[in-house]
Amino acid sequence: MDFETLLYDVTDGVASITLNRPERHNAFNVQMAAELRRAWESVKSDPAVVCAIVTGAGEKAFCTGMDVADVAAGEAQKDARRIQEEEGKPFYQFLTAIHNRCWKPVITAVNGMVVGGGLHFIADSDLILAAEHATFFDTHVKVGLIAGLEPVGLARRIPLESVLRMALLGGSERMTAQEAKELGLVGEVLPADQLLPRARELAAKIAQHSPTALARSKRAIWQSLDVGLEEGLYRAWRQIEEHTDHPDLTEGSKAFVEKRKPRWEPYTG
Repeated sequence: MDFETLLYDVTDGVASITLNRPERHNAFNVQMAAELRRAWESVKSDPAVVCAIVTGAGEKAFCTGMDVADVAAGEAQKDARRIQEEEGKPFYQFLTAIHNRCWKPVITAVNGMVVGGGLHFIADSDLILAAEHATFFDTHVKVGLIAGLEPVGLARRIPLESVLRMALLGGSERMTAQEAKELGLVGEVLPADQLLPRARELAAKIAQHSPTALARSKRAIWQSLDVGLEEGLYRAWRQIEEHTDHPDLTEGSKAFVEKRKPRWEPYTG
């Protein structure tokens, strides 16, 4: 696929999406948001893709949110309203797999600073790895904007006080990678040169499994966060019932008995 603000590649069942505006600390503009939506649609529909890795170009920043230059010029606000009118969905819903209802697993490899809108990727990722020098902070209120969407997502993952601390301090203090790990926001902290190799290692392990079972497992877990326990369990059970007639259910058992690798059906849901 041809992109101007992203690098996109598919190898051995894994799609790699790299935010590629290092000169702007990988801040997203309207073009990147539109390209991310295309990328997630490709991940969803491509039968060769089982899971995805998201990272940023360069070593300084993963993503610093909406490009401040566009905000200052008033272009970001106008473009966001235009896209919402044209597409019928809010601008922020272009960014991540969850926003685009992509149920294939996503690993985020945080290669540097995560600021403001960049926290969308963290809030909505499945597995998160961070380089030792990575930091997390939110500057919305510092520049007169509301810290709203990203903290709401983060509040599902880490303690509320930690979310409010990040939102209200406006970047005056930064959460380190190690602090993020202690809070459960990050699963692993690694030296920078080990970040992508470890992400690829995890992705390769995930890609061995039934694509449909993976996607339906992810969907059941994430959608349970929107409802109470009883409703969440009921919805998960519906996913299990739907999976009963899927070929992967019998293929997995046969492969185990026959001591061979399963031949899974591709998933494009």
